Amino acid sequence: MRRAAFKGQTRQAGSVAVEFSLVALIFLTVVFATLELARMEFLLNTLEEVTRRAAAAAANVDYRDSTAIEKVQANAIFRNSPGPLALGDPVIANHVKIDYLSVSNTTWDLTHMSTLPTCPAANRSNCMTNPHGGNCIRFVRARVCASMDDAGSCYPVSYQMVFPFLNLSGMKLPSAETIVPAGSLGATAGSIPCP
Repeated sequence: MRRAAFKGQTRQAGSVAVEFSLVALIFLTVVFATLELARMEFLLNTLEEVTRRAAAAAANVDYRDSTAIEKVQANAIFRNSPGPLALGDPVIANHVKIDYLSVSNTTWDLTHMSTLPTCPAANRSNCMTNPHGGNCIRFVRARVCASMDDAGSCYPVSYQMVFPFLNLSGMKLPSAETIVPAGSLGATAGSIPCP
């Protein structure tokens, strides 16, 4: 009798362990998937803020000063030193791309400027002469891109998961972009246009 009762208990103990492992597997998958989705939503919202900060700062910084532009890029991802965006790996400061736009005609077609004016004071003079000219910086655009070509095309950054249960290596971060009117671009009042 005791042996039969003992065998029944061991069978139940084994089935409880199997049931627990199945339920735990499903539960942990749901928890980690929820955490990953929350991180993705955080990253989407943060990238919009990154581009907003970068565009606002770059509108008032001399575009010829590479150190100042690098500082704008680092500050945009909430850092003072090199490194990735917090909870946003692989986004780094170099992924924040800043480019300058002109208005090609009165219909407000924005055009990427591949050749910039020689200095901010020269830009101001160009804009006073012809505000729709190809050598007048009217807007500053900030985007998060893995790379950008000479025509201004932005190639997205690959998404990197924290919990790699699923292989989403082909997934790209959506483009985040902010365009603001050009500010001083680092020009000071009364400065003489450069040669």
